[in-house]
Amino acid sequence: MPRLPRFHLIGVPQHVVQRGNNRQACFFDPDDYRFYLDRLQNAAAAAGVDVHAYVLMTNHVHLLVTPQRDSAVSKMMQSIGRSYVQYVNRRQQRTGTLWEGRYKASPVESERYLLTCYRYIELNPVRARNMANHPADYPWSSYHANAHGDGGHWLTPHPLYQRLGSTNQARQKAYCDLFAEAPSAETMREIRRSTQQGVVLGSERFRKEIEQATDVRATPRKRGRPKQRVSPQR
Repeated sequence: MPRLPRFHLIGVPQHVVQRGNNRQACFFDPDDYRFYLDRLQNAAAAAGVDVHAYVLMTNHVHLLVTPQRDSAVSKMMQSIGRSYVQYVNRRQQRTGTLWEGRYKASPVESERYLLTCYRYIELNPVRARNMANHPADYPWSSYHANAHGDGGHWLTPHPLYQRLGSTNQARQKAYCDLFAEAPSAETMREIRRSTQQGVVLGSERFRKEIEQATDVRATPRKRGRPKQRVSPQR
């Protein structure tokens, strides 16, 4: 299977997903979540990545980030991967890989999808149903920081989040109001498909801009097998 493309574009948000190998657990107790977040904070600062939103699920991670340097997201994820796998292997007395290959990432068109990605990420525990009835019920996401200003001092609000209000209180109130309605099922599928295929989440115009800037395919593959050419009968 060919490797997914990497879009190294400074200032363009990315939705990053990394899953446990064979969808197995990668977090086992609260200390594991705390250790990962500590490493995420340090690695993001060292690499030059703004982290806007995150959720740590039992067997996977979602991040919404914006790189401020070339290849910053790759450097951040490599740093976290090395330190966290060593930590888990030592604590769990295990060896071998923890993650399911390389992380997946999708560039996000800010004006159209960014705040939706915030919600998509922080609603993960609610979609799991048995984990939380509301994002506020789940401790290992950025919802508490973005919606209530609790913790998350190391997170960097995206300019679109900043536009939600003129004060912290107004922004947090407006952000909470966004969660009165979940993203549509079609939008959820579009976000999921973009990250799985490692392509752009955005309009056709945005995709073409990304392709021109990177010379990398940015549009999703069509479903189904390609049509075979039929040779003319002789």
